[in-house]
Amino acid sequence: MAGDTVRVGNVEITSLSDGYLEFDACNFFPSISAEQWQPYQVHLTAEHKVRFNLASYLVRSDGRTILVDTGLGPPPPDAPASPWGELLVSLRSHGVQPQDIDMVVMTHLHRDHVGWNLQRNGAAYVPTFPKARYWASRKDYEASRRVEVRERFPNAPSCVWPLQELGLLELMEGEHILTRELTTLPTPGHTPGHMSIMITSQGQRGLILGDAAHNPAQVQETEWVSRADMDSHQAGVTRRQLMERLARERTLVAAGHFPAPGFGRVMTAQGRRYWQGLPG
Repeated sequence: MAGDTVRVGNVEITSLSDGYLEFDACNFFPSISAEQWQPYQVHLTAEHKVRFNLASYLVRSDGRTILVDTGLGPPPPDAPASPWGELLVSLRSHGVQPQDIDMVVMTHLHRDHVGWNLQRNGAAYVPTFPKARYWASRKDYEASRRVEVRERFPNAPSCVWPLQELGLLELMEGEHILTRELTTLPTPGHTPGHMSIMITSQGQRGLILGDAAHNPAQVQETEWVSRADMDSHQAGVTRRQLMERLARERTLVAAGHFPAPGFGRVMTAQGRRYWQGLPG
């Protein structure tokens, strides 16, 4: 298959991208010094920045066409050239139209995972994927409504809340069966209701990671937390448990913010874990 498409048993997963974002490494990981980054320079740009692919994953399972996460969304119309806003172009380049999507599943409700959910039509919001129902964590949805943390979900009023008003939003709790081959796996910390997507088919396993990790260095350095993690302690605990499991089971991983296409495995050598990406 093409480098941007893999299979887990009967399930086909295609990596799409809405573009990328870049941040200074010590700004995004404020408790991690430049010296601590020295063994992981390969995972930084020449300017000591972390570059995040804004990946979405097109999943075909059990007769359904599913989009996992919807990127940062369209840039403002008066903005200069932007490094993001490419998801619909990426989707169509794979022969898929917005109306072909049956389900949109959000790993969490941060702004770079829900941006293309809806578009404005005059004063109204309309779904970008008109035949889909949208699935999200109940805990994240409720958090996005709480005044004390609402700034963590800045585009929820335009990209998430209207889905509920339109009757298109399905709220999930715990391990939720999406298809016979896809189940949500609670991986909290980055957000209260963050979920990864477990894929099980024909004796094979895969995992769509979401933001349980942002950079390949965190495969080993699981206690490295980012400024985007809402619960730093829980994020570290979740990441450690998840990376240990992924290494033990050799599960195929789709990591949305790792270098495109984001497919790879967590490996172990000489007592240390590392990310082994599949060629794109």
